[in-house]
Amino acid sequence: MRIRPCADSGLLVEVDTLDDVIALHSALLEDTPPGVTEIVPAARTILLRVDPQRRSVHDVAATVRELRPLAGRRETAGEVRVPVTYDGPDLTEVSRLTGLTVPEVVAAHTGSVWTVAFCGFAPGFGYLVTAEHDRLRVPRRSESRLRVPAGAVGLAGEFSGIYPTASPGGWQLIGRTDTVIWDLERDPPGLLRPGTRVRFVDVRSAAAPGPDTCHEGEVA
Repeated sequence: MRIRPCADSGLLVEVDTLDDVIALHSALLEDTPPGVTEIVPAARTILLRVDPQRRSVHDVAATVRELRPLAGRRETAGEVRVPVTYDGPDLTEVSRLTGLTVPEVVAAHTGSVWTVAFCGFAPGFGYLVTAEHDRLRVPRRSESRLRVPAGAVGLAGEFSGIYPTASPGGWQLIGRTDTVIWDLERDPPGLLRPGTRVRFVDVRSAAAPGPDTCHEGEVA
């Protein structure tokens, strides 16, 4: 763990792996040091915003060094079920890259519990990871699309994600959802926050829950 000052009242904690980020983030949420007003995880770092009127940055850094990271990916922000139509333009390419059939790609995606490790790229874009397998690990597209529609569900590296708004993007698109991921009229606007568990549901599957048992964007 390396802790560096960030601006006038922040700390940037650097660790080696994404699992280290998740473990330390869980510990910080469970036992937030006094004076810390915001915790922002990323792929290899965690940014801590500190209120200098309450506690010095130096004292917060000393407390963070004494924290024991909590192993495992823990649910800290509820669970969301996301219905997906698996007809993405890159679904066949993902099948080729992984060696799985298209139904097996869908089964691997819907059969896993995903967790939002961190958010970035665009407001509301959650980087989802699963500890259950790495069968869906695929590279980004060699050429990004100029416009990916809101609700597109994709894969890139070890991550899955849902585009919250229309934007350029280079992820492998395997499906789409009508679930609203980013809504400024909602509090908070983002449906997916670090620690949120996500379960994808194949809307075309006869085994998928019906509208009485699974609502779009439902938080358990």
